[in-house]
Order: sequence, then C-alpha cells, then structure tokens
Amino acid sequence: MNFELTKEQQMIQEMIRQFVQEKVAPTAVDRDRSGEFPQSLFRSLGELGLLGLPFAEEYGGSDADTTSFAIVVEELATACGSTALGYSAHVSLGAAPIAAFGTEIQKEKFLMPLCRGESLGAFGLTEPGAGSDAGATKTTAVWNNGEFSITGSKCYITNASFAKFITITAKIEGEEGISAFIIPTNAKGVTITTPYEKLGLHSSNTTEIYLEDVRVGEDALLGKRGEGFKQFLHTLDGGRIGIAALGVGLAEGAFRRALDYAKQRTQFGTSIGSFQAIKFKLADMAMQIEVARTMVYKAAWLKDQGRPYKREAAMAKLYASEMSVDVCDEAIQIHGGNGYMKEYEVERMWRDAKLLEIGEGTSEVQRMVIARSYGL
Repeated sequence: MNFELTKEQQMIQEMIRQFVQEKVAPTAVDRDRSGEFPQSLFRSLGELGLLGLPFAEEYGGSDADTTSFAIVVEELATACGSTALGYSAHVSLGAAPIAAFGTEIQKEKFLMPLCRGESLGAFGLTEPGAGSDAGATKTTAVWNNGEFSITGSKCYITNASFAKFITITAKIEGEEGISAFIIPTNAKGVTITTPYEKLGLHSSNTTEIYLEDVRVGEDALLGKRGEGFKQFLHTLDGGRIGIAALGVGLAEGAFRRALDYAKQRTQFGTSIGSFQAIKFKLADMAMQIEVARTMVYKAAWLKDQGRPYKREAAMAKLYASEMSVDVCDEAIQIHGGNGYMKEYEVERMWRDAKLLEIGEGTSEVQRMVIARSYGL
C-alpha cells in the first residue's frame, strides 16, 4: 500500500485547493452568519466535474477513486465545513447508493443528473425514533393496485431542499426487512422543511421530510425488496470515509490558523510560538492530523481495491472526528481571547467539527462496529 498521491490525485488536489482559495474561503464567514446554502459553489463544483468524481464516465462521472473524493472533501473543509458536508453527502449518500444498487434505467435517470450537477444528492434514513437504531424505521410502504403508498418522516437530512429526488428507507407492509425507494421531491405528499437552528454547519442544508401517501411505482425500488438495511450499511461505510476526511480538513484549517497566529502574536517580548507550551500543542495537533489523514487514505485505498474496509472506515471516522474537535479546541486555546471571537474563524471550525462525532454513526456506534469486527 503506497500513500504517495498519483499524478491524477495531485492534479485534483491542486485544482480544488485553488478553487477553495479563490471561491470558498473568501465567503465562508458570511455563509456561517447568514446560513445561506452555497448554490453557486455547487454549480462550479459540477462544472469542474467534481460532483460525479468517483463514478463511471458513462453516467457523467469522472471515474476517479475514493482517495480523490477524500482529498476534495478535506480541502473544502479547510475553509468551509458546510460546503464540505454538502459535497460529501451528495457523493457518498446521495449518488453512491444509486451507483451501487441501481438498475441501468435508474442510473441513467438519477445518477447522471447528479453527476452533472442538475440535482444534489440526499439520503433519508434517520427518523425521530430511529437514529443509531435504524432498524426501528417506522416509515411504511403499502403495495396496492400496482403501486406503493409511502407514509412516514425523516429528520436531519442533508441537501434535500436542493434535491430533485431522494433515496429513503421504508418497511413494506407484510414483508420482512427494510427497503429503499427513490422518491421525487416534487411528488404529491412530499413536504420538506428546514426548521433547525444548529450549533454549527450553518450553511449546510438540514431538513425534515414528511411523506403522506406518496405514490410511486415498483420501478422506484432501489435494489431488492427487504435489502435496504444491507444497502444503507454499505452506503454508510463509504460515507464514513467522507466524514473522516471532513474532520481532517477542519482540523487542518484550524491548525494553519493557530500556527500563523502563534508566529505573529507576541507576549513578554516574543512570539507565543516560541513558548514550549504552544510549540508542543502545535506539534501534537500536526501529528494527530497526519495520523487521521493516513487512516482516511488507508480506508479509501481498501475500498478501491475491493477489499473489506468497514473496520478501517469506522476507525478513521471515529479517530478523525474526535481528533478534529480536540484540534479545533486547542486552536481556540492558542488564540486565547481572540479564539472566542468569530473574526478568527477557529470557533466556527470547532462548532462545525462537533457534528462529526454524531452524524453517520456516533462515536459510540463506531466503537461497536470496531469491536464487532473482532468478534466481540
């Protein structure tokens, strides 16, 4: 296993870094204050071919690998966690299940517009009573007269307000297991609301979805009946690589700001970066970021090799998310009183990082996944 980036990966990294510097970073603070979703940024990401990055060219993708996807998420997160989360969810939760389990017709109808940026990807799994216990799904699908009638609700869903269709999970009445359905968001009976006031990730679109007697045909089924549970577990494994990369990016962004501040801020006649207490903080932060990045690349590499990666993805997500919160917290501490002020941005990164310990499987769930992989 070689973690040296390929020429293609280096080109993608250089392209996204320039994009972040010119387009994402200058407006990140304003987006955090306004909560406005960055539609123009996503149009630009589509024009760059990044919204379909890891998917086959025949469906409008760029046929890149998972490591390239992780690189894009990381670089976006160094400036704006909200943009990075929207991008990661679009690829790993919205488009990936269709690419993995969709029929050719479904891929042409749904995956292609996602790759082209004509719609953002969204995935409706969580419910008010079904979070970590996703098997407790209450949304139901009733088969009657050649169509399904779906009723239920989903919460904490990313990107749904900007999606033309969304994959949701539901139990088919009278059958075992959970099934997945692709639902047009403009279908009769679909209501999408955005009532949340969040701690962080203010410009990420987070919604509730209500389904009331939504009628769809059998062609709306994604994959086989009753196999939705397997499908979303597979989907979450890949999504955790994206969340881990997001954690690395937020931590990297906070570290860069803390490092610059430590070199410039003077106390007692010298820069605070010359004090051992600050040096050691920065050294630990740099080390933790590098460890997390390596874990992300390993999980991505295993996925691309077609090898088992569930444990490695859980480890990367767990370590990177908790590391990100810790590094952002230390960045605030290095800034002192200024770190508590919005002007210096590290407090925003800390607020954004906290979600990563919760979304796509809490830290506690990741520890369960890892323990189970060892037969515990």
